[in-house]
Amino acid sequence: MNPVLFNPAFVSIEQAKAAMEAGELTSELLVEHQLQRIERFDAKLHAFVDVYADEAREAARAMDGLRRAGISLGPLHGVTVAVKDLFEIDGKPITSGSVAQPARISTTTATVVQRLRSAGAIVIGKTHTVEYAFGGWGTNEVMGTPWNPWDLRTHRIPGGSSSGSAVAVAAGLACAAIGTDTGGSVRIPAGLCGLVGLKTTHGLISRHGLIELCPSHDTVGPLARTVRDCALLLDVMAGADPRDAVSQGAPVRQIAPDLKALPRGARLWVLPTAERAGVEAAVLATYDEALDVLRGMGMQLVERNLPQSCAESMRIAGQLMSAEGYAQLGPLFERSELRFDPNIRRRILLGSGISAQQYQDLLRSRDRARRDMLNAMDGIDACVFPTNAISAIPVAEVDELATPLSRFGRFVNLMNLCALAVPAGMSPEGMPISIQFIGRSWDEPKVLRLGLGFEQATAWHGLRPVGLD
Repeated sequence: MNPVLFNPAFVSIEQAKAAMEAGELTSELLVEHQLQRIERFDAKLHAFVDVYADEAREAARAMDGLRRAGISLGPLHGVTVAVKDLFEIDGKPITSGSVAQPARISTTTATVVQRLRSAGAIVIGKTHTVEYAFGGWGTNEVMGTPWNPWDLRTHRIPGGSSSGSAVAVAAGLACAAIGTDTGGSVRIPAGLCGLVGLKTTHGLISRHGLIELCPSHDTVGPLARTVRDCALLLDVMAGADPRDAVSQGAPVRQIAPDLKALPRGARLWVLPTAERAGVEAAVLATYDEALDVLRGMGMQLVERNLPQSCAESMRIAGQLMSAEGYAQLGPLFERSELRFDPNIRRRILLGSGISAQQYQDLLRSRDRARRDMLNAMDGIDACVFPTNAISAIPVAEVDELATPLSRFGRFVNLMNLCALAVPAGMSPEGMPISIQFIGRSWDEPKVLRLGLGFEQATAWHGLRPVGLD
């Protein structure tokens, strides 16, 4: 094998597999290369909480041995995955992005991690998160904020709460990563860091072994370089799990083997004029250019008013997150002697003022909104909206009381829709901008097919941050 033939710096899962099959790459070489990059760049990027260097090397050697013997464990054989530090891994510390208490050593392993490993994936480490996943900026006052790798001079937001997961993949420190999405927390950082991110239908992927924030909205999803990689990861992770009752309705299916772009003629609901107010000019310009691409692909673009504004959906979802977050974590955050990110403490403790009656009213409002949205999508294949209302701003400019990054994120969770964020352009400052394809519950195959078609018609997913070679 001649390693010069293949540069594994920004390898996708599909590319890595093809290179390994062609003898141009080994799992050991891939892992060693990424560990060297972590050592070189992560002091600045701050993507990882913990790096499993020795275990990753040992696993890579084992995967190479199996490959030489003609044995494959599955579609992820020998590639690397980073895991958000909200998932339990037996024998490993878990912090949930918090220093309030000493890191706890897990005694169980999350189902998604078990399934990734069973399919041959090598877990290279755990990544930073917003404290208990309650924030869209990606900031963490107590453990540090990961650095968006698209601007190495100015510390810009990575997006949250799956901040470290996005930075790790975007910077070429892992082939893919796993995050969670309660109000945009996979899609927001994917969009701001130039990646593909999938928000899955609630219950499609088991949450066993996940530290939850808002159980009625929490979902698990992949961040990767390409749409096909997201589909590969989804096929491995999805499916019923007896340890998560909500997952019992998950369909049995494999998407990646037959993934093709959706044919011409799909009807796509575009962002209503009323929702364009307050969106960054560069985002709107990129979004409109993306619509031109979709129109050129033969898609039918339809504008309809939303049954409920994104702002109102964001308000309801935010209150549900606070109410359920307080139910999950309130006693911990009320302990004044413990150190928390003050912004997260404020969001959690807001839930203490939401009565049982108000919570029931919020659930009824959510149910009505879901019914209205489902009816409004009659005759529509999917929505196509911006992923984020703004591109990545400097951390110094963040207003923690504002929620612009939740605007097009939370309503998807509130309605229990699925959504795929894909790269769509760059801002004048050179920061990624993204669009998202939004489908009905369980419609992941359709949004993946739409995303694949757009990806094939553009080149944005192939761009890489400068200065990380």
